[in-house]
Amino acid sequence: MKKSKNKNPKKELLVESLQLPKDVCMGALRVTLTGNSEAWIENYRGILEYTEQMILLQAKTCQVCFEGNRLSIDYYTNEDMKISGCIQCVKYL
Repeated sequence: MKKSKNKNPKKELLVESLQLPKDVCMGALRVTLTGNSEAWIENYRGILEYTEQMILLQAKTCQVCFEGNRLSIDYYTNEDMKISGCIQCVKYL
């Protein structure tokens, strides 16, 4: 038997059936890109690694890695952050 990665499948089913936004109801990561120069990230848990070439973030259910050149975190709070620079790749791990 295959186990679901989601710890609460009933909650996910309810959210989907009511067509509610997952980022609000389930704490899902939300990434908004503006071209390849800016990224706004919401619902992240922490910064795991930070260099000019890579920024690795922990989310509730995954990690997200931004790769590029001259990357910087312009600001961050407990809920969101803004990354700027030349973003070449976004990976979900």
